[in-house]
Amino acid sequence: MSTTPSPTPSRVVPIIVAVANQKGGVAKTTSVASIGAALVELGQSVLLVDLDPQACLTFSLGIDPEDLELSMHHVLTKGLHASEVIIETDDGVDLLPATIELARAEADLLTRTGREHVLRGALDDLAEDPDGRRYDWVLLDCPPSLGVMTVAALTAAQGVLIPLQCETLSHRGVGQLLDTVHDVRRFTNRDLEVWGVLPTLYDGRTNHARTVLETISDTYDLDVIEPPIPKTIKFAEAPAAGRSILATSRSSKGARAYREVAANLLQRSPTRAGS
Repeated sequence: MSTTPSPTPSRVVPIIVAVANQKGGVAKTTSVASIGAALVELGQSVLLVDLDPQACLTFSLGIDPEDLELSMHHVLTKGLHASEVIIETDDGVDLLPATIELARAEADLLTRTGREHVLRGALDDLAEDPDGRRYDWVLLDCPPSLGVMTVAALTAAQGVLIPLQCETLSHRGVGQLLDTVHDVRRFTNRDLEVWGVLPTLYDGRTNHARTVLETISDTYDLDVIEPPIPKTIKFAEAPAAGRSILATSRSSKGARAYREVAANLLQRSPTRAGS
């Protein structure tokens, strides 16, 4: 008697978003951790990827990089499967952590053919693993530069989100980032979309902050992701506890803002497909 084989479950294709700005101090890592935790609250499965050798995202989620034997360095340069490196965190997000070794990975990748695609390949392998966890979202925390890691992240992503402090000098590098996005579209990822600017460290009481926000939207013709993330001391307190602000100060205005941003991103995200 013949039996009908069970259908193979369709593969969940995650939404991959690079969070990038070559200027430091714009709350990029805070945004990755907070949006990730907020998406988990909305029932999404989320993987965060720390691509910064400073490993601030890893540390802020309660993991000491110096205690790690395996990290993204081994995934990108040694061919280790990403599933061997993933760490579960108290915030409900999974993490591919970084260590200072990632700085050496940049140099190693410079001489490698196809270096722009190494992260995309690792994430594809993870998504295709029949025994692996299925993620709805993958958020890439890029280093504050336009080097190999950031280009690899943009090559792997479907969208790029640009955190931006609402001060005059902070938006001067946006044009350079957009030039890099243009090059990536041309050579390695024609489907990459700029999702928009996320205003951070925003003080709505000042005319200056509001003016800078209007200038960015007009100058670069970019969407502004709402609401702006307010400036609050609560953000500085969260990393010391190894959690995001959604856990350390759930009802704060900063936590509420990131929840709204996550809900807006979920609403505007493209439909995930199975293949």
